[in-house]
Amino acid sequence: MSRQPLPCDMAELSTLFLFEKLDSEQLARLCREGRVEWIEPGPVYAEGDPATCFYVLLEGTIVMSRRVGGDDVETNRSSQRGVYAGAFQAYLGDGAKKAVYLGSMRVTERSRFFVLPADAFAAIMRDWFPMAVHLLEGLFFGTRNTQQVIGQRERLLALGSLSAGLTHELNNPAAAAVRATSALRERVAGMRHKLGAIAAGAYRRETLETLVEIQERTAEQVSKATPLSPLEASDREDALADWFDEHGIAGGWEIAPTFVQAGLDTEWLDQVAAAVDEHTLEGAVRWLNYTVETELLMNEIEDSTTRISGLVDAAKQYSQLDRAPYRVVDVHELLDSTLLMLSGKIGPRIEVVKDYDRSVPRVPAYPGELNQVWTNLIDNAVSAIGDAGGEGTLTVRTALEPDRLLVEFRDTGPGVPEDVRGRIFDPFFTTKPVGQGTGLGLDISWRIVVNKHHGSLEVRSVPGDTRFQVRLPLTAAEPDTPATHEETS
Repeated sequence: MSRQPLPCDMAELSTLFLFEKLDSEQLARLCREGRVEWIEPGPVYAEGDPATCFYVLLEGTIVMSRRVGGDDVETNRSSQRGVYAGAFQAYLGDGAKKAVYLGSMRVTERSRFFVLPADAFAAIMRDWFPMAVHLLEGLFFGTRNTQQVIGQRERLLALGSLSAGLTHELNNPAAAAVRATSALRERVAGMRHKLGAIAAGAYRRETLETLVEIQERTAEQVSKATPLSPLEASDREDALADWFDEHGIAGGWEIAPTFVQAGLDTEWLDQVAAAVDEHTLEGAVRWLNYTVETELLMNEIEDSTTRISGLVDAAKQYSQLDRAPYRVVDVHELLDSTLLMLSGKIGPRIEVVKDYDRSVPRVPAYPGELNQVWTNLIDNAVSAIGDAGGEGTLTVRTALEPDRLLVEFRDTGPGVPEDVRGRIFDPFFTTKPVGQGTGLGLDISWRIVVNKHHGSLEVRSVPGDTRFQVRLPLTAAEPDTPATHEETS
């Protein structure tokens, strides 16, 4: 890149909107501390490099871009005299020492600039406009601190919502386990009593050995039982009840459903009848009934505790406790854990469709922060569906694009109005009523996806079909870059 120094013309600077109110002494200082340069077509500076200069266009064309994944995405193009870029925040705090370029700039034709070193620009701003600098510093740092505080508040609100959903999900299996444990205690006590009665009865040793063998096969059969349709179950219950009546077992219709649930039929009962005589058949059947009931209750306890364990694992997956902050992840695991954590908030009136492409590769990411993005986007979708009457469909889709992983959240809500679509990622902008939204959810999501992961976050919306699309690079992201939606002024 060739840069040719040229004389600085005070008269020319005075024609630019940025400098038109300056006096001759101020213009002279600009020319003394700055310079005019011709820059040949090509890059001027790159995003993330130390911001050493403040550029003002005198003639030519500039193109601004941001790095998204491995691509440079054009954000602005201008040939207007006086547009500026570069280290325009150098006057903030000690920004002249620490600032980096927030985007990249190139010129498409031989262009002429007034160039001011960042430290000189910062000194001039503080000397000439001390009150304005204080106001701008207050606005900049105050806004940043407010974003951090409200962002933390937003995360706490999300945590409260997730905790409520998790409590709701945990309550059902926990209550089921408690009920099953109480019932199991009663059945085991009944089995002990029945076993005592059997031991005191006229059972031969061979008969007891046969009953124990049948009991073992019964327990094994319970574990292999497959659910029947309501009609099939009803027919089998009738057949078992008839068998009990034929063999003089009173109230057989009460225990028939338990045997059916365990996958037992009349053939199994015939084996029991063949092992004992008619006087001891009823006692043997009822003893084996306790076996069936205890096995079913233990299955219920196992299912409930497995469900609880799965919920705890999902909570750990969501929060990324005991996980590395940056690692290669399966996005489906993250999506599933977030959907599970939000299931209480989603509710039964919203149908959740998982349109996953399970063949997509794992990607390098900050999983805890991606879960925050999923939470914000799902929460917005649920709110949108609520605005449309509370019933609808949320579709979560993954797909592989040529060099990106797409994660799409689609809802059937009323859509995002076109006049606000370009502002929804701005901090503090919200369409929700006062007190129901901070306006930072999408801003935080944008920063996590674009700045943290070098991906992209876009929205496409028509009434009944709104899609938020997250695209993540398939290879490791570069170090973080500062978060902002603006590159030029």
